[in-house]
Amino acid sequence: MKTQRPKILIIYTGGTIGMIEDVVKHTLQPFDFSHLIDNVPKVKMLDYDIDNIQFHPPIDSSNMSPRHWKEIASAIEKHYDDYDGFVVLHGTDTMAYTASALSFMLENLSKPVIITGSQLPIGEVRTDGEENLITALQVAAATDRNGVAIVQEVAILFENHLWRGNRSTKMSADNFNAFKSNNYPELARIGLGITFHPEVLYHATSPRGLKVRYEMDPNVMVLTLHPGITEGTLRYQLNTPGIKGIVLRTYGAGNCPSEPWFLNLIHETTARGVVIVNVTQCVNGGVNDTLYETGSQLNLSGVISGHDITCEAALTKLMYLFGLGLSPKQVKQCMNCALRGEVSL
Repeated sequence: MKTQRPKILIIYTGGTIGMIEDVVKHTLQPFDFSHLIDNVPKVKMLDYDIDNIQFHPPIDSSNMSPRHWKEIASAIEKHYDDYDGFVVLHGTDTMAYTASALSFMLENLSKPVIITGSQLPIGEVRTDGEENLITALQVAAATDRNGVAIVQEVAILFENHLWRGNRSTKMSADNFNAFKSNNYPELARIGLGITFHPEVLYHATSPRGLKVRYEMDPNVMVLTLHPGITEGTLRYQLNTPGIKGIVLRTYGAGNCPSEPWFLNLIHETTARGVVIVNVTQCVNGGVNDTLYETGSQLNLSGVISGHDITCEAALTKLMYLFGLGLSPKQVKQCMNCALRGEVSL
C-alpha cells in the first residue's frame, strides 16, 4: 500500500484562472504562475508534493493549437514516472478540444490528467478558480485502498463535476458549471466531499507503459449545415485543398438536405477518399442514420456515423488517426471503434 505523499505536477498553459486585469486597458492579461499560487495559499495546506511548469508566455486558449497539445503531452511524458498525477490549467474556450486530443495522444495512460480552469481570475474576491484548482489536485491525488489511482484518464474538473475529457463540451460562457457531458455520466460529483463513480471510470485494458503519439494531422475541418446553404458554398468547402477529414454537423438524428446536388457533392467527396463523419448539432443524443430517409442517404453516400461523439472529440480523433498515417479506409474503421471511451457503440 502506498504511504508516501502524493506527487502532483501542475502544467500551467494560461487561461482566465491565471490572468490579471490590465489597469490601463481594463482587459485580462496572462500573468506569471507565481501570481496564481500566491493567491491560493490553501494549496500549501494539502499534504502533497506539488511542482509546476508553465508555458512561456502563458497563452489565451483561443490560440491553442496542436503544437501546444504536443507541449503538454511532452511534459507529461517527460515527467510521467516522477509524479502520481497531473493537473493542466487551461482556458475554458478550447478546453474540450485539448482534453479530447490528449485522450488520444496519451496511449496506455494509467495516471490522472485533470484539466481545469475558471470563469473568473483566481485573484478576484469571488472566484471559482481557487476551488477548481484545489479539487483538481485532490482528484489527481486520489487513490483506492490499494494505492492505485482512481482516475486513469484525461478528465475535466469544473465546479461540481468531473467529466470524461473526450465527452465534454463547454455549455456556458458565464456559469461556474461551464462544462457538461451530455451523453456520458459524470465521473465524480463534487459537493461536501468527492464521490467517484467507479462503474463509469475508464481504465486501459493493457498494463503497457505510456506511449505518446505526437503527430496530429491538421488537415481536417468542421462543416456545419444550415438552412439556405448553397451548392457553391458547399462545393468550395468540400474541395478545400489537402483536406482529409470532415466533421459534418447535421440536424437532429443525423439529417441533411435531400436535394440531389447536396447528396451528389457529398458522394463525390467521399469517393475521392475524404472521410466525412456525421455528428448531430444537438447537445443531447446522437446520430441514427437509419431513422430518417435523409440520414440514410448520407450513409449511402459514404458518410460514416459519429453516433453520440462530440464535435470536439470527432475532430481531434480524425487528427490523431490521420497522424498515425492510416489510410481513409482504416480511419473509417477506427472511427467506428471506441478508442478511449469517447463514443457509445
